[in-house]
Amino acid sequence: MRGKMGFSSLPVESLCNRILAMRICDVRRFAGAVALAGLLVAVSTMCLGQQPAAPGGMASHGGMPQMNDDWPKAKLDASPRHREWVSIKHGNRTVQAFVVYPEVKDKAPVVIVIHEIFGLSNWARSMADDLAAAGYIAIAPDLLSGMGPNGGGSSAFPDQDATVMAVSGLNADVVTADLDATADYAKKIPASNGKLAVVGFCWGGGKSFAFATHRHDLSAAFVFYGPGPDASAIASITAPVYGFYAGNDARIGATIPTTTEAMKAAGKRYEPVTYDGAGHGFMRAGEAPDASPANARAREEGMKRLTALLKGM
Repeated sequence: MRGKMGFSSLPVESLCNRILAMRICDVRRFAGAVALAGLLVAVSTMCLGQQPAAPGGMASHGGMPQMNDDWPKAKLDASPRHREWVSIKHGNRTVQAFVVYPEVKDKAPVVIVIHEIFGLSNWARSMADDLAAAGYIAIAPDLLSGMGPNGGGSSAFPDQDATVMAVSGLNADVVTADLDATADYAKKIPASNGKLAVVGFCWGGGKSFAFATHRHDLSAAFVFYGPGPDASAIASITAPVYGFYAGNDARIGATIPTTTEAMKAAGKRYEPVTYDGAGHGFMRAGEAPDASPANARAREEGMKRLTALLKGM
């Protein structure tokens, strides 16, 4: 008659000796117990709302790397510029927008900042602050306003996956209407000189390009690693469009030749630049504490180009 094996109280050396002395059937039983214990630990970890660690110090969340949005907040908190939230109402919608003012003597152009697929994050707001530092009024609408739990916006969603899913499911017409209302508000800001531009990143990059097909009082549209619109919509573009793309981003890079051809055929100004070695999202990743050299270089060059083009509007 075999007694039950009690391994938890054995010292390491005795445990190893016991394992070596096992018969095949006992080894299989022991391996199964270890696997079950591991499964129970994983399940209990998830039930407690924790996530197993992922490579590179970046937390994993539902299969997608969890973006670190803490360092942009620290950067934003240190900004000396005036920042405020405004409520923009249109129809039955109220859009919350983040506005940052430059410290300048004269009236300035307004730049609409369209956030990434991660919603109006700390980084998106810090990007608006960077534009204000360059001398422009920046307004970043939260396009998830009223879409979150309890009628909240981007910050109301429980995690990154939920935010990404919500942004991915936004109705294109609602987004356009929200951006229209934001643009109308922006042009009435007393400190505005009447010039208006739009810049978008990732998901927002595609929306920036799409907004250029709709809004005819834009002085320029800036598209950071976002896809172009349908060829049928390009004919209505009146503003120059400037593209900023990553060399290591075939998903978006593969769309550039078709967009270039369509813009050229329609007689529209489109100037795409690709930054070799950079990855999708280099404007965010390029200023992160763990930025790769290629992303950091693309971020620096991209920001320099953006501000030069804004100055030339």
